[in-house]
Amino acid sequence: MLRLDADVLSRLLSGPEGPGTTAIRLFRPPVPDASVATDAAPAPGVPGPAVAPGTGTPVRMGNVTVPPLYCPKASRDNRALGELVNDRLVAWAEQMGLFQGRLERLRSHDFGRLFMLAHPDTDDPDRLLAAARCGLSEWAVDDHWVDEGDDTRPELIGPRIALAHAVIDPVRLPGAYGVQFEDVVRQEPVLRAFRSALAGLSAIANPTQVARLRHELAVMFVGYGQEAEWRSSGRRPAVWEYLLHRYENAFFPCMVLIDPVGGYELPIHEFADHRVRRTYLYAGVANVLLNDLYSMAKEDPTDTNLPNLIAAEEGCSLQEAVDRAAAIHDEIMHTIEAECAVLIAAGSPELKRFLAGVWAWMGGSHEWHATSARYHGTSSTEAAAHATEAATPDAGAAS
Repeated sequence: MLRLDADVLSRLLSGPEGPGTTAIRLFRPPVPDASVATDAAPAPGVPGPAVAPGTGTPVRMGNVTVPPLYCPKASRDNRALGELVNDRLVAWAEQMGLFQGRLERLRSHDFGRLFMLAHPDTDDPDRLLAAARCGLSEWAVDDHWVDEGDDTRPELIGPRIALAHAVIDPVRLPGAYGVQFEDVVRQEPVLRAFRSALAGLSAIANPTQVARLRHELAVMFVGYGQEAEWRSSGRRPAVWEYLLHRYENAFFPCMVLIDPVGGYELPIHEFADHRVRRTYLYAGVANVLLNDLYSMAKEDPTDTNLPNLIAAEEGCSLQEAVDRAAAIHDEIMHTIEAECAVLIAAGSPELKRFLAGVWAWMGGSHEWHATSARYHGTSSTEAAAHATEAATPDAGAAS
């Protein structure tokens, strides 16, 4: 079980530190002393310290350099466990018919390691695999229907995600019409994968937790529809519109599994609390903006991402836009850290654990983005060596 030790809780309760955070600390409500706020003994898997701006090593991505980001370090890196989950995930993908002809490239992306890094409060490969199958199904929408695949025309996105939604929130059609729908599902690997992933999730999650995932997937599908309009019309969205889009197309479906993978449930009233939800959603936005920065080298230069949109809207260089996007990411992270401090001080033990899990998820995701061959075009081992070299030895701790 993931618990906050006194040092980590003290870090969260004290809020963010560094340039630009004075106002956040001044206007944040007072919170109890950390030694009073926790009754848990120290345990492994607690989120590690965040990397403060200016203390890490910049990362070269194509023609630009991503500055050090304010983000947690990964809590653990169990390579053997990550490899086990990855091997089982690739075998499942082959069974579903996903990534045909691309399975070795899929293996090199090391999604199993991502879920091992992002869920440090369990060593159970079955639980990690359940989350990884859901995550890979979500990535398959992008990799099969949007960026790659036999036909990626944007006008097909609407009908395809309608079918996907009919699988994840199962439709019931009368008689022969249901048979026709099942024929479509059998012929489409992405649809088969979603069905299999949701069935596997039900083995570790209760109906309420599965319903949360269905909701987040439906929101993600709305985001895909919005992006399809940009592609089909050739319209470039404003930065504000893109940031709104990242509330819809982000890592929320992956992150919503933090508590079932950990083997507990965040109480319904706390999950639904608007203060918890806005913090959780903001964390997902921060993490997907991190994805924007690390994925630039693999994407088409005309792709819609935050740095490209900032450069076009503000008439600045791409490097200046990358720096601005990194600053936006860090601003969001400081806000998340401050809000988590308030929520943890007043919340249930499950909420404390969930928010610690959110922070750990972002740290694990950051490590994976910084090392995966999906973004760096090299083996994860080589990329990990680079990331270790770039890591910060010290600093302070919450897609």
